[in-house]
Amino acid sequence: MQPNEMPGKFDGLRIFVVEDEALVAMNLEMILEDLGCTIIGPAMRFDRAEAMVGGELAADAAILDVNVGGHEVFPLAARLAEKGMPIIFATGYDQSGIPKEWHERPMLQKPYTSDDVARALAQALPGKRPGVPTGK
Repeated sequence: MQPNEMPGKFDGLRIFVVEDEALVAMNLEMILEDLGCTIIGPAMRFDRAEAMVGGELAADAAILDVNVGGHEVFPLAARLAEKGMPIIFATGYDQSGIPKEWHERPMLQKPYTSDDVARALAQALPGKRPGVPTGK
């Protein structure tokens, strides 16, 4: 069974989105909404993402564009990982643009489809129950 064939699997999940390209962010929002997720953000600027990560961010997982306005997102990813939040990286490049310590995390290669997003969520959140925050 494919991830998108699992009815309700992602219903209620809160996904923190960091993406600086408006059309990509809108597409990802639509995909996540179709999967039953609630979008936190999207943070389209690095400083906004940084402020959200530093605040009381209540999300089950994060989808982070690797490069946000010329800033690499890995320092934010490290802060989220310290809080125990599952992370999915989104990039227009291959895995070579991601530092080796992050290679075990799911990756969305742009352009991605709804099936790709569902697969990445399933990989990042195995057995996750919606509405139970992962981050502290």
